[in-house]
Amino acid sequence: MKKILWPSVILMFAAIFLFTVPCFAEVSISAAKYKAGDVVTFDGSIEPGQDLYIAVAQQDMFKSSDTNGKFEKKKLPKKGKKAGFGVDTAIPPLYYMLTSDRDAFGKDVDKKFGGPSFAFKKGGGLYNTTMFKLKKDFADVGAKDMMGPIKTAEQWNMFKWAHENKYGINTIVKEGNKKGKVVIFSRSVIGDASTGNYWDKGTSIKLDKETGKFTATFVTYRHTAPNTAFDVYVNGDKGGSYVVEKNGYWMDLGYRYMNPLWITLGAIAVGTYFSMIGAAGGMLMGAFQALVVQTAGPVGINAANVLRPSNIALTLFSPLGSFYRFAVVEKRVAWPVGLSFGAGIFLGSVWLGGYVTQYLSMKAYKEWLGILVVLMGIKTLMEMTPAAMNKRKNIKAMTQKFNAAVKKAKETGGAVEMGSIEPVKSGLTDYRFKFWGEEFRINPLLFAFLGIIVGVASRAFGIGGGFLLVPMMTTIAALPMYVAVPISLIGTCFSSIGSFIGYVINGYMPDMTLAIAIIIGGFAGGMLGSRAQKMFSEQALKIILACTLFFLFFRFLKIEYWI
Repeated sequence: MKKILWPSVILMFAAIFLFTVPCFAEVSISAAKYKAGDVVTFDGSIEPGQDLYIAVAQQDMFKSSDTNGKFEKKKLPKKGKKAGFGVDTAIPPLYYMLTSDRDAFGKDVDKKFGGPSFAFKKGGGLYNTTMFKLKKDFADVGAKDMMGPIKTAEQWNMFKWAHENKYGINTIVKEGNKKGKVVIFSRSVIGDASTGNYWDKGTSIKLDKETGKFTATFVTYRHTAPNTAFDVYVNGDKGGSYVVEKNGYWMDLGYRYMNPLWITLGAIAVGTYFSMIGAAGGMLMGAFQALVVQTAGPVGINAANVLRPSNIALTLFSPLGSFYRFAVVEKRVAWPVGLSFGAGIFLGSVWLGGYVTQYLSMKAYKEWLGILVVLMGIKTLMEMTPAAMNKRKNIKAMTQKFNAAVKKAKETGGAVEMGSIEPVKSGLTDYRFKFWGEEFRINPLLFAFLGIIVGVASRAFGIGGGFLLVPMMTTIAALPMYVAVPISLIGTCFSSIGSFIGYVINGYMPDMTLAIAIIIGGFAGGMLGSRAQKMFSEQALKIILACTLFFLFFRFLKIEYWI
């Protein structure tokens, strides 16, 4: 009898407790299903006099050990150890705290951003804005019991890192608050739009503290993956759930909604430009992906490791679209130089590039490369001065002949006939040829070594390397643009193949929809670019190249943030 009595007494008191202690937090969600980008509305009531804390948390949690990325498996544990969380610490990748008490979690702080890191102390930059800074220690969080699935100090540390660190945002959260085109931090703690903060835009939180009744609305992330389920907690109690459904064409690895037609059109424009000047196609396509497509990569994979292999589709197929005309129809490819350049590039992109990108800080790498790019841009403009042109009489003479041919074509209504490469001497260190009747000399072996440098750069950025190739040939070898561009396209083919092999070996594949759209657009753009090139003079092509190099300088050093 005694064995039965105590369990019965415990059950009786538990039942009394459940039915007599009121549950003050109640919530109704405006729908069970939404499309990505829709507005969600929460109505309900809490205990009078309390502040409101609505935690919206993705049901599927992520921990560092979940990633299957080779580089992420190395980086995430290191970064986690430094930030104070382990490989098995799990958080919801998408998490929002809608609250009337933002001060419980952090505060608004001034934020500087933009510009090269070596020019500013930590936390500095060219531009000023504000951001919501989460509290450093979980012990200082004033509403730690209201956060739903985030319950421990390690989870808080990971949550803070994933929402405020650039690598964390690009690898886990995939959503960020932007100033111009720069992500400052990720949306997490959100207040009413009346605060005037740019991260609170589109959010409404209305609370009557006397009655405890509330209404809150916020906009779901436009690129939430199809069929992502969220749990909703009100003041610590789970109040329901909803699902965000597909809203457009979803790219699984690109992790975005995007009509492939827009990607194809963008690739046509970039491919045309690339084939015309032989440079910056990969960089411009990378900028297009980052700024327009906003390629993000799936949760657990850094965005760059999807963007780069997808980008290579343009630097490989755009040259193929123009190469037939350059090589077969017009015969203006200096093969010994192109093949030696290509061999060096292939070696650098497949072999050395893999080592360099692991141990060299991408941030520092981009910035110093930006300095190199602007020096090349300045050098390109200097080549156009009368003094420089007089020193390079062969280019000046060739330019005069080309301009005369253009004038004649306009008068007769015909097409401009491009000159062909006429080999004079072939050698490992001495290759000479004539173009438009003028003789040029170049060292193929030197350019094989330079190609290794370009290959390392192409692997690091997921580009073809033309932005280095063409200036090298026009400045170091003193080649005209009409010869430098076809050689550059050979080099970018080699670098693209080598870089792609390197990514596949490490387990990183492109988003196939993104890659196919880029291939189609890049090939079409390549054919257009090869025809468009002869519409421009040598001087005009160099001005376009210089402008492109200065644009890349601004991008690399983050001097601008509006494009």
